Order: sequence, then structure tokens, then C-alpha cells
Amino acid sequence: MLKDFMITSYDKKISVDDFNPDDTLNLDKKDAKAETLLLKERFRALQEMLYASKKYALLIVLQGMDCSGKDGAVNNALSEINPSGFSVKAFKVPTPEELSHDYLWRIHQQTPGKGEITVFNRSYYEDVLVTRVHGQIDDKTARDRFEEIRNFEKYLRNNHTIILKFFLHISKEFQKEQLLERLEEPEKNWKFSENDLKERELWEQYQLCYSDVLSRCSSSHAPWYVVPSNHRWVRDYFILTAIVKTLEKLDLEYPEIQGNEQKLIDAVKASE
Repeated sequence: MLKDFMITSYDKKISVDDFNPDDTLNLDKKDAKAETLLLKERFRALQEMLYASKKYALLIVLQGMDCSGKDGAVNNALSEINPSGFSVKAFKVPTPEELSHDYLWRIHQQTPGKGEITVFNRSYYEDVLVTRVHGQIDDKTARDRFEEIRNFEKYLRNNHTIILKFFLHISKEFQKEQLLERLEEPEKNWKFSENDLKERELWEQYQLCYSDVLSRCSSSHAPWYVVPSNHRWVRDYFILTAIVKTLEKLDLEYPEIQGNEQKLIDAVKASE
């Protein structure tokens, strides 16, 4: 089912308009929510093995327009696992020190170690999205960065970091509804910024740049998933399904006890 939303090569033109943000994957909401609970349990078990085995790292990249649900995906789909070996990194405007280095310098320092899962809430892709939309880089620089990013992701994968990238796809009308909700509900006022409206005016430019990212930065070792995200329950089901299927393909297992197991058991029993 998810294969229709998975992009694994950069040899053809992809448009975000090829995907319906309102898609429900032909799922029943009640059934999908029940399955999501089971997926959370399975994810928790697989994460324990990932952490114990120390063979692989998992990097989860979340990208999307304002109100696409990046925070919600972390809170609802990814938060109920063992906090050991799990972290979330949010990349804000670069600091002066970060700007003095190449754009991937601050990123590489935050990638997960073996046994760990790290979520990038926004990522290095901001350097070919926001910068391009706002004219801070030109098209040639963007194309150069596409190649650099592909090579960076290949390098991570060659060093046993599994990469899953999710573009949380919403409609412009859905974003409008979410922005209004932030204004009309006092407990959500803090989420609203006037800058959200300025960025909304650039919607079409962002869609074009995201289309380029999907077209030029997908590969079999670092695929992009276009996640229909107008329905939050679809988003959570989709992301968890992709993660669980990916982890199940790895040769994860708990390490064996070093030494004579029976002697260790006897020693524990005899201890005070």
C-alpha cells in the first residue's frame, strides 16, 4: 500500500500534485486507529532490539509546510518508546558559528549513533527549501546541494544509518483551517506567528521546491515517503507502518550473554 507513496530514485520528475493530501488509503478510521496501537507496540519492541544490538542507527526526517503536523507526528506516533536511545532534533535558524561552516556541519553532529533513533523535525532539507524560496541560493546552488545531500545520505547508509524521510503533505485549505484554530483557541495561540502568514503567501513556490526535493533527493537507501496528512490518523498509521516494516527487515536480535550463563545465574542467586 505504501509503495504508491514511496519515491526511491531521482531519475524522473515528481510533483507534490501527484499525491492527494486527503487520501485515506482506503482505510476505515476505527480500524486504522486500532492497528496504530498495535504498530506502536511492535515499534516499541523493535526499538528495544535496535538499542540492544547496536548494529544500526535510524534517522527519521520529518518535513512539511507549517501546520503539516511534524510535532504531532512526534507526540502521537513516536513518543511511546523507550527514551533511552531516542531523541528529537529541531533545526532553527543557523547560529553565527553554524553559518561559518558548511550547511551540513551542524547536521552531521546530530545524526544517531548505532542503536539510537533520532528524529529530525525539519532538517538539512531546509537548506534547499527555505533558502531557495527566499532567494538566498540560486537554482545552480540548489542542484549542487541535491547531489551533496544524496552523497551525504549514501555515506550515512554505508555506515549503517537507516534513513526514512517523510514529507507530510497537506492542502492549502487544511493549513488555513489549522491557522484559524491556532488563533481561535487560546491554548493554541502560542503556536501562531505572523510569519506563518508571510510564508503562506509563498505556498506555490514551496510546492515547486518540494517537488524538486522529491525528484532529486530520493534513492533506494534514503527514500522519500509522501504522507497524506489532512487526516492525522492516516499520518500516524502511515509513519508507523513504514518504520515497523523497515525495522522488521533488519537482522535485529538481542545479544547473547558473554560467559557461562548458568554460572552467572548461580552467582546472582548466591549474592546477598
